[in-house]
Amino acid sequence: MSADAPSLPELRPWIEQVWVSARPAAAPAHAREHSLPSGAMHLAIRLDGPPLRLYADAADRVGRVYSPAVVGGPRASYCIKDTSLPAASVGAVLRPGAALALFGVSAAELEGAHTDLRDLCGAQADDLYERLAATADPVRRRAVFERFLRARLRPLHGLDPQIADALHRLQHEPIGADRIAALAQGSGRSHRHFIARFREAAGLAPKRYARVLRFKRLLTALSATPRPGWAQLALDAGYFDQSHLIREFREFTGVSPREYLAAAAASAHHLPVA
Repeated sequence: MSADAPSLPELRPWIEQVWVSARPAAAPAHAREHSLPSGAMHLAIRLDGPPLRLYADAADRVGRVYSPAVVGGPRASYCIKDTSLPAASVGAVLRPGAALALFGVSAAELEGAHTDLRDLCGAQADDLYERLAATADPVRRRAVFERFLRARLRPLHGLDPQIADALHRLQHEPIGADRIAALAQGSGRSHRHFIARFREAAGLAPKRYARVLRFKRLLTALSATPRPGWAQLALDAGYFDQSHLIREFREFTGVSPREYLAAAAASAHHLPVA
């Protein structure tokens, strides 16, 4: 899979990455994966293969089938995805504010959901799918996709400066509830108004968003430390103690930290499961 920043500069304030992947030559050894939260939204279009299928829980044998083109809203939990029949795909990782810039809706409206792109773009979604499916060339597919995104952009002037500052701090600093309260107070808005504006941009309330980003930083640390000292790692990552880390890790992944490491996931946020 090729994943890079958008080549069109107009997209970079709103799009973190664009990817184009070919259909794998063979199906993976595992039929399901836990797709772990990252704090970001994703737009994914599956080509020359089955559409997305998600399962409600480990006991679900049927699952729910979605459109081939979906927007995955921000979430603070894992979802269980069918990986038995892989497909080629084109997609993007969206930055905070992109839901409004591209689709004219608040990110809070998309939280925790997988929304059919047709519900957001109408017939343009079908036209995009047809043009992507008409070529197998990855360069051509990327160009078609980026032009579609550019054409969708609304004339926005960027994020509210106070919200942008809060997002930047949460993305780069381990911040507790007291610091989030201070950010809200420093914004000059009521606490409720600050939370609402933050959710419009990021999809999650600040505390939940901070928890997901702390978990994301933990996964990065685990990838660099295959045999970690859990107590110290918990403190370094901003958890109260090792027990706090384990509880939150299970909430976000469905497994313990040791089970996660034993699975040897090829990608940090895609955990293969039996």
